[in-house]
Amino acid sequence: MKKIISLFLILCMVFSLVGCNANNPKVENNDQAENATPEEPAKPEEPAQTEATLLVAAAASLKNCMDDELIPLFTEQNPNIKVNATYDSSGKLQTQIEEGAEVDVFMSAAMKQMNALNEKGLIAENSIVELLENKIVLIVPNGSDKGISKFEEIINADTIAVGDPESVPAGQYAKEALENLGIWDQVSAKASLGTNVTEVLNWVAEGSADAGVVYATDAASNDGVSVVAEAPEGSVSKVIYPVGIVKATEKTDAAKTFTEFLQSDEALKIFETYGFTANK
Repeated sequence: MKKIISLFLILCMVFSLVGCNANNPKVENNDQAENATPEEPAKPEEPAQTEATLLVAAAASLKNCMDDELIPLFTEQNPNIKVNATYDSSGKLQTQIEEGAEVDVFMSAAMKQMNALNEKGLIAENSIVELLENKIVLIVPNGSDKGISKFEEIINADTIAVGDPESVPAGQYAKEALENLGIWDQVSAKASLGTNVTEVLNWVAEGSADAGVVYATDAASNDGVSVVAEAPEGSVSKVIYPVGIVKATEKTDAAKTFTEFLQSDEALKIFETYGFTANK
């Protein structure tokens, strides 16, 4: 009997020890715990650059420098942003924006059109930058024999090309200068009105007009014309090219990146090679 009781007690002790071990998880050896290499926290993924396509509406006189150098350089530096551009007279572009054209950035050849859009609440607040300055010049076809060497002598031409003052900033500046010189009425009687400054330039280069008034930058881009004079000092307002972000754009960040690029020293040097100067 004593042997049975003793065996029973031994079995109870064994089951008790097994139960304790089951309830107490095994503790790792201190040396193993100390030498264990902690897992590195997962690095957060870098956010992907947002893809965007901008539509820039720019004055016709900006086409060469924008298409040939500035837009390619910008897209090289910002491959996630594609830039499409449309060019025309600033007045036409202003009208298109007023009518709801999906333009993201506007570059005008005068403050008049930019200010008009801003007054209507169509330009993003504090986004307008008076970026560039240009000059108004009198041009004639190469080899002209009309004896035109200064602005006042434009009346010696039989046919004169100017931008339409109603919509073309170059035409507005031309009219201002010629009115201040007291000869606008004589000029307008002989004038063909171009829909943009490029058209005026081409008419003179082709010999369809004996003289014309364009921007200095346009004249420098065409080998078929000669510049005979700049508008006399005091006869015309400062020719400013502003840039601004259209308020309705859904690509504000990309538009801001582009306008900041245009203000960079690198971009301004390119503008200067095309005859513009940075407005200071």
